[in-house]
Amino acid sequence: MKRDVRILLLGEAQVGKTSLIMALVGEEFPEEVPPRAEEITIPADVTPEKVPTHIVDYSETEQTEDELQEEIAKANVVCVVYDVTKEATIEKIRTKWIPMVNGGVEKGSRIPIILVGNKSDLQVGSSMDVILPIMNQFSEIETCVECSAKNLKNISELFYYAQKAVLHPTAPLYDPEEKQLKPACARALTRIFNLSDQDNNQILSDDELNYFQKSCFGNPLAPQALEDVKMVVWKNTTDGVQDNGLTLNGFLFLNTLFIQRGRHETTWTILRRFGYDDELELTDDYLYPQFRLPPGCSTELNHLGYQFLQRLFEKHDKDQDGALSPTELQNFFSVFPCMPWGPELYNTVCTTDKGLLSLHGFLCQWTLMAYLDVRHCLECLGYLGYPILSEQDSQTQALTVTREKRIDLEKGQTQRNVFLCKVLGARGAGKSAFLQAFLGRSLAQHYMDSQIPCVFVASKTDLPETSQQPGLSPTEFCYKHCLPPPFLFSCHSQGLPSTTIYTKLAAAATFPHLNAVELGAASFWLRVALGATVTALVGFTLYRVLAKNK
Repeated sequence: MKRDVRILLLGEAQVGKTSLIMALVGEEFPEEVPPRAEEITIPADVTPEKVPTHIVDYSETEQTEDELQEEIAKANVVCVVYDVTKEATIEKIRTKWIPMVNGGVEKGSRIPIILVGNKSDLQVGSSMDVILPIMNQFSEIETCVECSAKNLKNISELFYYAQKAVLHPTAPLYDPEEKQLKPACARALTRIFNLSDQDNNQILSDDELNYFQKSCFGNPLAPQALEDVKMVVWKNTTDGVQDNGLTLNGFLFLNTLFIQRGRHETTWTILRRFGYDDELELTDDYLYPQFRLPPGCSTELNHLGYQFLQRLFEKHDKDQDGALSPTELQNFFSVFPCMPWGPELYNTVCTTDKGLLSLHGFLCQWTLMAYLDVRHCLECLGYLGYPILSEQDSQTQALTVTREKRIDLEKGQTQRNVFLCKVLGARGAGKSAFLQAFLGRSLAQHYMDSQIPCVFVASKTDLPETSQQPGLSPTEFCYKHCLPPPFLFSCHSQGLPSTTIYTKLAAAATFPHLNAVELGAASFWLRVALGATVTALVGFTLYRVLAKNK
């Protein structure tokens, strides 16, 4: 929400722009009216929205064209004033003032405009019949207010609507030409619906609606009011109410109805409660609340954070198998702009026998994120709606900052639950296999599960064999896991090294589905095939030589 509002009054001479400002300030009609009123500032504590408001007058006789353009550029909203008794001033709205304010400006960036019909005390009836076609022509017109500076009629309302057009603008929410919510608004409200649907059944029950109502507006709806809301949705949509609850389409319809009836502030209150700014993006203040991490300290999820995440895990575990499938995980992150976890997740945390993400693995990943990248953790908790759903001030309530490491060392004890251990070693030393063992994945299991053929080579067989301590010997290991026995190999035997090992590797790669016995037969036929190929090549070469000699 903007920190202040700047209102500019434009219009033809003698329509009463200055009189309106002076009537608002003095609460009476001024007997003497200057050519132009000085800029005034209304303090925040006397405005309905509690935001300071600056009101700027314009006089064609006292200001240049350049000064006018400068004021238009600084304005948050423009009030175009016309005299309800003079049609010429009304026609100038269409031909002069709106083109001057928003001419050449893209649709989404136009300054909101309030039409102000002054001197209503001099006319019987209303000018709205003439004004409505203009309002339909220019979508940036928020509303029209007929007033009287002389009788003080609708003076406060005029500036309230001007302030409202800035603080609760229509343009980001609604397309008046298409008569529907804009895509960015629909996406934001869909995310809010999904967060509020706490049992993940795609329907907001009475309890969920009241929790939502209390979170956004401070009080739950009375039972009859709740039924009246659902009745309005039911009468105007085909699928807005289901099983006595509000569906997503019903929720979107309800917000569309608020906007069409001029109650933009209702939808904006919802959006801002869930962290959205005027561009319908989540604010940095919401996603990254102030959080101090002193040097030597670390961050961990506390019991509030774990409880919140476990509730969400159970919410999205639709089949209640204690794990999230890829589809369920995708649904979990549907309230994010993009998927924060990639396929490498399944190699870093424990999974079920079916390779799905278990609750333990899920919480472990969050533990890792909270420890290594607390800013990203705060952001993710924000996307999940932690402050609203947990009724906390911010995501920082889900985290604990540990004591400084220096103090732990001095006292010889620690209260930390998460520690960082770095595994170092040369390439190929087995670091990954070592870490995978913590997840219950042995080297043999890795190869067996991935269907990759494995050939064990016992190298340096020219040297005396030593006993393997501790554990199984290579031969016993191969027997236990139904692998071919280790192949003996040495580079220091008499003559050239045996090429049999390469034949075995080729056979294993060619026939990965065969067991040890079949692999031996395959190796034999592979040697036959290789021999036949060589013989054919030699025979073909001799044939060409003999043919050439003839």
